Amino acid sequence: MIEAGVKIGADSRIGNHVTVESGTTIGENVIIYHGSSIGAPPQDLKYDGESTELKIGDNVVVREYCTINRGTRAHGVTELGAGCLLMAYVHIAHDCIVGENVIFANQATLGGHVQIDDWASLGGGVLVHQFCRIGAHAFIGGGFRVVQDVPPFILAAGEPLRFAGINTIGLKRRGFDSDRLQPIKRAMRQYFRSSDGRTRALAKLKSNGSNTSDVNQLIDFIETSERGII
Repeated sequence: MIEAGVKIGADSRIGNHVTVESGTTIGENVIIYHGSSIGAPPQDLKYDGESTELKIGDNVVVREYCTINRGTRAHGVTELGAGCLLMAYVHIAHDCIVGENVIFANQATLGGHVQIDDWASLGGGVLVHQFCRIGAHAFIGGGFRVVQDVPPFILAAGEPLRFAGINTIGLKRRGFDSDRLQPIKRAMRQYFRSSDGRTRALAKLKSNGSNTSDVNQLIDFIETSERGII
C-alpha cells in the first residue's frame, strides 16, 4: 500500500505487504522487503497529527518487518542516509537522524531523537535510548543498551555499556592504516584509561598541538555531548 504524496526514486523495489505512508520520500535503488511499515505516524503522545516527513537516501536496504516512523513537530523529519542496511525487525523512531552507511543488525531499536553518524554499526538487539548520539565508525556489541553518547571510532560493550577498545576491524576495512589508527588509540587510552580522570584527560588532549583530524573529531564529540559519555 502506497499512500498519496509518497515519492519513490528510480530503480527502487517495494516488497509485498509493505505500507508506505504519506510524507515519505524514498531515494533511488532502495530495496524494501516484505512486511515493513515505512513512514507511519510517530509513537509519541505529543504527536497531534501535524504534517511531518520521513526521508530515505539512495541505495538503502530495508529487510523484513522493519518499522520507520515519521518525525514530530520537534524536528519535523526522520532521516535515513544513503547506503544504510537495516536487517529484520529494526525500529527507527520519530525524529532520528541516521547518517550514511550505517548498519543495524536484527532487532536493533532506536528511541526518538537519536543521532547516529556515518559508518556506525549496531549489533543485534541493541536498544538506544532517546536523545542519544552514536559517533562515526563506532560499533555497539549485540544485545546491549545505549543510554549515553558513544564516541566515534570505539567498540562499546557490557552492561552498563562501556569502552572496550577501538573498532579496529571496522576502521581497517574502511582504509584506516596504522599511521591513522595509532593517534586514535593513544587518545582513547588517555581519555578512557587515565588515572587523572576524564576532565583532566580531555584538557590534556586539547592542549596537544599535533592532534590529527580524527582526534579533534573525538574531542569535539565529547565536548558537545548532552547526555554524557559512556
